[in-house]
Amino acid sequence: MQIVADENIPLVDEFFSHLGRVVKYPGRQLSADQVKDADILLVRSVTPVNKSLLDNSAVKFVASATIGTDHVDIDYLRQRGIGFANAPGCNAESVVNYVLSSLFHLEAKTGRALTARKIGIIGAGNVGSLLQERLLSMGLSVVINDPPRAEREGNKGENNAGNDAGQPFHSLDQLLTDCDTFCLHTPLTTTGPYPSYHLLDQSELQKLNPGSWLINAGRGGAINNRALSVILAERSDLSVILDVWENEPSVDVSLAQQVDIGTPHIAGYSLEGRMKGTEMIYQAACDYLDVAAVRVLDELIPPPVLDTVALSESLAEQESQGLQRRLVNLCYDPREDHQRLMRTLHLDPMARAREFDRLRKEYPMRREFGSLKITGITPGHKLYDALHATGFKLMGG
Repeated sequence: MQIVADENIPLVDEFFSHLGRVVKYPGRQLSADQVKDADILLVRSVTPVNKSLLDNSAVKFVASATIGTDHVDIDYLRQRGIGFANAPGCNAESVVNYVLSSLFHLEAKTGRALTARKIGIIGAGNVGSLLQERLLSMGLSVVINDPPRAEREGNKGENNAGNDAGQPFHSLDQLLTDCDTFCLHTPLTTTGPYPSYHLLDQSELQKLNPGSWLINAGRGGAINNRALSVILAERSDLSVILDVWENEPSVDVSLAQQVDIGTPHIAGYSLEGRMKGTEMIYQAACDYLDVAAVRVLDELIPPPVLDTVALSESLAEQESQGLQRRLVNLCYDPREDHQRLMRTLHLDPMARAREFDRLRKEYPMRREFGSLKITGITPGHKLYDALHATGFKLMGG
């Protein structure tokens, strides 16, 4: 059996080699000739999986080690009888870590307290729902917008609570009116009753309240990047963090120079998030082939370099306001990824696009908040509750 895989899928040999011969290629350049003799195809979001790639191939099963599926023509796979699986939720924790770190960064940079802001989450799937849960646990004000879920779950009105956190779904107009912080986690769709392409277009962007924060760690096309650049040229009060861009890997240089933080589509790139994706598609492939899954992530993932932080409870009380942010930055600080991307902007377009992909391929090891054990703070302490809500592993006194 031949297994063709994107070379950037971590642990792909370790998980799949016992199932067949693993052949790896750069995902963005994957061609029909390279996959024609494959039985299984393993991709990430940079590979369009469609008729032109697979029509003359022997592929029987496709798996994407990603949450999103907008790069896959699922209808075509169904027509051909090709099995498919993806990895929903695999990097939700990683993306939430990215957003929380970004929010703490904007709080420190603007001097505007996070507790005084009203946060609107656009798209309440695996990532958006987890973010909602974390923010509510932190005592923050949160509202959500997800028309497909609202329709599915019968919650179309502001007074009908029915989602996971018992909160009503809100319309996009309501969010734009009521909120001053916006986190986008919607998949990218261009058809159907609720297309998300250019969901925030010029008219929506113009409605942003003064001093608004905008974070997109979902799909680049959900925001009209050109319109956003025009708005930012007119309004210095807005703060924007973008991990995703229209026309990746080609980044709009003008927009990249205007945002507070710009990163190369790596919000979900924690080591845990990427490896969970591999484990999930491995298990799906084993199910498809009706063979036993013999590889387990817990046996393959390396221990974190930074394992434990010991705090002094009495001193933590004095430093509690900034300590949570400092611990978050200890695990992940988006400014480092921002600087890496900014150093590529002077290059010509082709070289800049290559660097965008290189930054993703050679991404440094980053661990999730939950990999860090924190000792010295006892349950009931204000900081204990705050750190637990953020996602750290608390070990008691």
